[in-house]
Amino acid sequence: MLDKNPEQIIENDISGIQIKFEQNNPNIVLCSNPFHKIEFLNKLINSTEDPIIFVDMDLLYSGYVQSKMIQKKDNLTIFCPDKTNWGKKLSEIISKISNERFLVIIDSFNGVYNLYDELESARFINSCIMILSSIGNFAKSSIVITGMARKKDNKDWILSPGGKHIIKSEKTGVYFLKKNQNNLVISSLNNSGIK
Repeated sequence: MLDKNPEQIIENDISGIQIKFEQNNPNIVLCSNPFHKIEFLNKLINSTEDPIIFVDMDLLYSGYVQSKMIQKKDNLTIFCPDKTNWGKKLSEIISKISNERFLVIIDSFNGVYNLYDELESARFINSCIMILSSIGNFAKSSIVITGMARKKDNKDWILSPGGKHIIKSEKTGVYFLKKNQNNLVISSLNNSGIK
């Protein structure tokens, strides 16, 4: 598990990562390569039997599903909200996850922040994520949010491009995903870097 091992190679069995995701809400998975992110999300989706809601803000995953490069699982519902229907889609997601356990994936912070560029909108999005996380905790659902990020000189992680800081709370699990040779590796992060 990630607590005992600062880096974990992601293979077919990612039950240790799923357990960590169940213990924290929300979970933020940062990455600097969008293809590594999609590879990880596909492994996560294929490893769970719970119903899955995938909120595709950057349309990368749904593009792979649409082109049949990734096979869509029967327990997967994909939402592709835009600025005009975000509230309606959010209500639909809240309704679903308040009744049963789900894995909710929001891909990605970058796409969300591209929809809403002014400061008040960023606060609104953060509030939406915290509401989902709170409801997720009640129903034992896991909320996973991805983001393309880079480390600044002062060791803070920021979204890239854009430079926005990443929201965190006491219960937030923050992870960094990278690829070493042929293996995906996930590391748990804290405020000062790798844990």
